Amino acid sequence: MYVGTLSFDLLLGDVHSLKEKRSVVRPIVAELQRKYAVSAGEVEHMNLHRRAVVGLALVSGDAGHLSDVLDRCERLVAGRPEVELLSVRRRFHGDDD
Repeated sequence: MYVGTLSFDLLLGDVHSLKEKRSVVRPIVAELQRKYAVSAGEVEHMNLHRRAVVGLALVSGDAGHLSDVLDRCERLVAGRPEVELLSVRRRFHGDDD
């Protein structure tokens, strides 16, 4: 069994309130969940209106499949024009851990 996690540090564009922040972050989280069947959510900077950290996790029996899905998730978030991707943190846990 393999577990992969990604953490995206995001700078949000023209956002002036927490309500506007939710309208940017929620669709990203929903699309990740819908397209790639990952567990995802906002995990840090919840009280800051221009910053967000979105985390996701995926479990798979195949390391190659896991890596492929994490790559696709990263490309999806990086391609969103309403956010600037400041950093990505990837963790990979296998049977040897």
